[in-house]
Amino acid sequence: MSVHLTLDLDSEVPIYQQIRDRIVEAIARGQAREGDPLPSTRQLAGDFGINFHTVNKAYDLLRQQGVIRINRKSGAVVRRDATTGPPEAGFTDDWEERMRVLLAEATVHGLDRETVTRRCEAMLAEFRETP
Repeated sequence: MSVHLTLDLDSEVPIYQQIRDRIVEAIARGQAREGDPLPSTRQLAGDFGINFHTVNKAYDLLRQQGVIRINRKSGAVVRRDATTGPPEAGFTDDWEERMRVLLAEATVHGLDRETVTRRCEAMLAEFRETP
């Protein structure tokens, strides 16, 4: 993967979650595509000075979510990207539940509909459109 991952080791967000999120974002931006290899858990752990089990946890989460596949010989490889086709069964329902919580948080913190919509559109513009 020729993507530069940035982590905030002082963040309240767990490191494994940050790794997972940055890889998903890289795939959505088209910086990593279906079939592209990811760094080994030991390599990524060494690059950030973190425990390889932390990277392993991120990769396992991505595997469970159907984003990557892990093979003993080839290591971790991107399984899905924006060109792969429609989402797998159950994805949309799970995604909608997570989105509901994020929108509820925005509402609780006083963000109005226009602000939320404008920010969502700006973020969507960062990601590669499906062909």
